[in-house]
Amino acid sequence: MAWHDGRVTRADQTSSMLTLRVNGSTHRLELDHRTTLLDALREHLGLTGTKKGCDHGQCGACTVLADGRRVNSCLLLAVAARGAEITTIEGLASPDGGLHPLQAAFVERDALQCGYCTPGQICSAAAMLGEAAAGWPSAASASLIPESPQAGPVALDAAEIRERMSGNLCRCGAYVNILAAITDVAQAAP
Repeated sequence: MAWHDGRVTRADQTSSMLTLRVNGSTHRLELDHRTTLLDALREHLGLTGTKKGCDHGQCGACTVLADGRRVNSCLLLAVAARGAEITTIEGLASPDGGLHPLQAAFVERDALQCGYCTPGQICSAAAMLGEAAAGWPSAASASLIPESPQAGPVALDAAEIRERMSGNLCRCGAYVNILAAITDVAQAAP
C-alpha cells in the first residue's frame, strides 16, 4: 500500500478520477491509467471528430491541441493531459457555430476527399500558424541558415507549410488543396 493524494491506494489500482478541460468545458472522468487522450475524447466524452488512424502516432489523424500545441492524442495518456486546455476539431469553431477560418478554407478549397484526416490536418494547421507567428523555426526555415538569420514570424511559403504539416498524412492525396487552404489563411492573418 502507498499514500497518494492523501488516501491509501493499492498497488493493483489501475484507474482514478481525473479532470480534463476540453473545448472550454471541464469534465470529471474515472479512467483506466492506460487510457489515451484519444480514447477518452472519443469513447468517454463522445467527441468523435478526432480520428483514430494508425494508433501509433505516425499519421496525424488524431492531432488535437494541448495548450495550443499540437499533440498526437493516440500517444498521450489522458492522465498526462490533466491541467492542459485540450482543443479538438469541435472546439475550433466559434461558440455561435461559425467555422474557424481554417475550417472555412478547407471547405472553400475542397481540401478533403474522404475527410478522415481532415480534423487532424486542421488542428495541426491551427497550431502551425501559431508556431510560425511566434517565430519557431522548422527544418525548412531560412532562420536555420547561418547567412540569413531571422527574427520574428516565419514566412509561410509552400515549402515551409509542407515541412510543418509533414506529420499529417492524407491517404487520398488532397495535399495540393490542403496547402492552398492553409496558404489562404496564413496570408489573411495579420
